Amino acid sequence: MSGLDEGDGPGHERLAALCHRLAGPAPELGPEWDRLVGAVTAQVRGGRPPEELEDSFDELEDLLLAAGFTAGLGSYRTDTPPVYQRFPGSGHPLLHVLACPGGGCARVEAPASGGPAQCRIFGRPLREIRLRP
Repeated sequence: MSGLDEGDGPGHERLAALCHRLAGPAPELGPEWDRLVGAVTAQVRGGRPPEELEDSFDELEDLLLAAGFTAGLGSYRTDTPPVYQRFPGSGHPLLHVLACPGGGCARVEAPASGGPAQCRIFGRPLREIRLRP
């Protein structure tokens, strides 16, 4: 059990990895990358399930791997996770995360002080989801 109050599954892992990759420094992978990213984002925004786009995700992953991005569209990350500080006082910490605003992928982020991160697929802020204790 995931402990999430909303949603009916973990979401699409490679869509989450693509969204996370697009939120960082843009890789210079040429016009084929731009075309594929544009096509995938337009189709997902239009309501097409990401599971129907596996061939496009395969092509995107091939481009990343060929350019030396060894993580490809894997569900793991190579960036350093944030360091969490204890909350002042006593009580329970806030139990929420930020997740895909469209509910279509598995991207989950810890809340940051600069406001919610942006979803690069839907072009909206990540939505807050309360976790059950």
